[in-house]
Amino acid sequence: MSAAEKKVIIFDDDEDILSICSYILEQQGWTVFTYTDCNDIVNRVSGIIPAVILMDNWIPDAGGIIATQTLKGDPELKNIPVIYFSANSDIQSLANHAGAETYLAKPFDLDDLEKVINRVLKKEAA
Repeated sequence: MSAAEKKVIIFDDDEDILSICSYILEQQGWTVFTYTDCNDIVNRVSGIIPAVILMDNWIPDAGGIIATQTLKGDPELKNIPVIYFSANSDIQSLANHAGAETYLAKPFDLDDLEKVINRVLKKEAA
């Protein structure tokens, strides 16, 4: 994957998580875009076309499920893998309901963040 393709969007209303994830991913060579709400999500994602999206369940205003379903319903954006993340104990079913490719339970180990991104991107490349 070229540097131009290594773009990720993180949707989370927790500034600490945005800051930590951004730092870790930037160290891995990613260009990171962060949003604290999912308003106008189709235009935001269309303007960046990331390799992967991290989506929080409790993101304002519509919430992660509706935001993910909106992306998956858009023909231009539906193939961008979404990693759903939440502290909710039912995260697997939430991620499935949203249509996300996979999920990551909070709190997560930073190694797990890298592993889940790499795993979802390998599936896309296959």
